[in-house]
Amino acid sequence: MSSHEVPQALMVDAFRTRNSAALGGLSRTGVVLGAALLTAEGLIATQQPLTLFVTLPVTAAGLGLAAAKRHGMSAVSYYWAKLAWRRAARVGATSYRRLFLPHPYALDLPGVGASSTLIRASDPTTGRPVGVVQDRATGNMTVTTLLAPGGSLMAPTGTVRSSLRSWSSVLDTMSTNEQIKGASVTIQITPGAGEALGDDVKARQDPGSPQLAKKLVRELVRTTPHATASVAPWMSVTVDPSASADPPVDLAEQVAEALRVVDGLDLSGTGTDIQRRANDVDLRRIVRSAYDPDVFTARDADFQELSWGECGPQAADDEWTEYAHDGGVSVSWVLREMPRRPVPYSVLLPLLAPGRYQRRITLAYRVLDPLEGEAVLEREINRAHDRSRTTAETKGRAKYSQQADVLRAEKAAAQAAGGAQVVDWTLMVTATARSVDDLPAARQELNRAVAATRGIRMRPAYGTQAATFAAQLPIGYNPLVKD
Repeated sequence: MSSHEVPQALMVDAFRTRNSAALGGLSRTGVVLGAALLTAEGLIATQQPLTLFVTLPVTAAGLGLAAAKRHGMSAVSYYWAKLAWRRAARVGATSYRRLFLPHPYALDLPGVGASSTLIRASDPTTGRPVGVVQDRATGNMTVTTLLAPGGSLMAPTGTVRSSLRSWSSVLDTMSTNEQIKGASVTIQITPGAGEALGDDVKARQDPGSPQLAKKLVRELVRTTPHATASVAPWMSVTVDPSASADPPVDLAEQVAEALRVVDGLDLSGTGTDIQRRANDVDLRRIVRSAYDPDVFTARDADFQELSWGECGPQAADDEWTEYAHDGGVSVSWVLREMPRRPVPYSVLLPLLAPGRYQRRITLAYRVLDPLEGEAVLEREINRAHDRSRTTAETKGRAKYSQQADVLRAEKAAAQAAGGAQVVDWTLMVTATARSVDDLPAARQELNRAVAATRGIRMRPAYGTQAATFAAQLPIGYNPLVKD
């Protein structure tokens, strides 16, 4: 892929990972717990000194694992997750098989989607049908909007900067509206969509056109299935209808309130066009074709009679680093760390480039309200200063990386004081192969795409493949949204 020079005005920075380490890589909780254990061991040793030969090595090993890192997380968290996954696999909790029950019984979507239900409503502003996903456990509702993004690589610098400012305004609206709990933007790239292109060309072809033109078009259509891709972007917004001064009472009022809140988000000027609100058939198609890619190009009529539970997999196995489901095997990766340097606005372009395998890229957001954002940044500044000061007291000077981290924390606080929003966000990517034999090639293609971003670090979603897969679908689950 050819590179393009990005003006300095279109570089983006101020990414920073929350760091709770307080001493030697230990979090504040780890330091307090370690001090409590050592104190208890000291008290016991006053009566039984020989116990120190057992308790001290165990405590040291535990604190060492808590301080050590594995794939960007603490070693304790990694091994605890692996132990929990193995235990779940041993009792069969990582395998799903759909059962057929007589009417009126029905099953839900598996895993994190079990509490969701699909509601078919009518948009009061347009009169068109719209699909709303309700979380029966929390009462939150998710509305999905189908998008049609325009290219910006050839756009003038001023146009791109205007789009970035418009998106900042959208985030500002999210931060000041307590009903909006989170949002996610997903782009799905499905290769080999030439068949649909051929049908479209055939419908548009002029019977009276020259034979040479017809021959050329037929040749292009014949060769396009291996060179084209279908791009389907959407944005899902999770809303709590009851978080208002006058909470709606019945379900119809809750749906109307959720649609009203989402209508308040103005995406005009953000570099994308709104096609329409996703209806119930659109949501069934997205979810069902994610689990079974073979039905991606099926007709709308094939999805109209599906129940919400039938949109899920017939069978699925949640492995440690992969997720086997109807018609495919998927691998999902999550963000480990963003570059500490400024990156171009087009940094995700390699991930969005079509490949041999279906891919979904999701940015999940939770915009913090101004008071919460200020409190978070103050804590981060204090922790950064504490780490730097502790290292300076023990080793004579702070590490340069710690000094730079202090500057980044202070810069983020200064930007927030100037009106910028503090956003919790993460990046998730899923690649789907049609068979286990193609899985190594899909992993390699995904690894190359991540490496081509030149700085974004990602890792497999260890033990949470099914949940990460579901978080990229419009089923009302956002890992950043608090219950």
